[in-house]
Amino acid sequence: MEIQLNPRHAIYVGSFDPMTLGHLDIITRGTVLYEKVTVGIGINPDKTPLFSPEERLELTQKILQPYDNVEVTCFCGLAVNFVKESGSKVMLRGMRTLTDIESEFTMSLANRTLEPNIETVFLMASEKYSHISSSLIKQIALLGRNGAAKQLADFIPEPIIEPLLEKFQTT
Repeated sequence: MEIQLNPRHAIYVGSFDPMTLGHLDIITRGTVLYEKVTVGIGINPDKTPLFSPEERLELTQKILQPYDNVEVTCFCGLAVNFVKESGSKVMLRGMRTLTDIESEFTMSLANRTLEPNIETVFLMASEKYSHISSSLIKQIALLGRNGAAKQLADFIPEPIIEPLLEKFQTT
């Protein structure tokens, strides 16, 4: 029996290591477009993230707590399978640059081949967030030293600042 997929439920997947204001912007805009948004924190056993899956889940839930139509969960495996298993018809993706467009286009075609019933919807990053990346955030946290907390406030949600800085104090 074919699973009925909900076109009013969007899934936004990523590693969120750490979540940025750009991610939050895409989620916030998605909550207006869709009845429900699920944030899927991908767990890749071949990578060593800065934050554990449990830490990313807890921080993301804390940040997204004000949104009634958002849920947060972790998943393993292909994102397109997670979308289908969640009962959604929509994979929400954010794009920042031309490089993102090329890689997202390739991924979208692969996902469409794997699961033709899943639609990928792209939201362009807001101009003020288009330069933000997790690698930039980590570099600021590592090298920013005394002024890092103030600098990071322009890039990541406030609840992530101290946990992020603590990661670099202990490494």
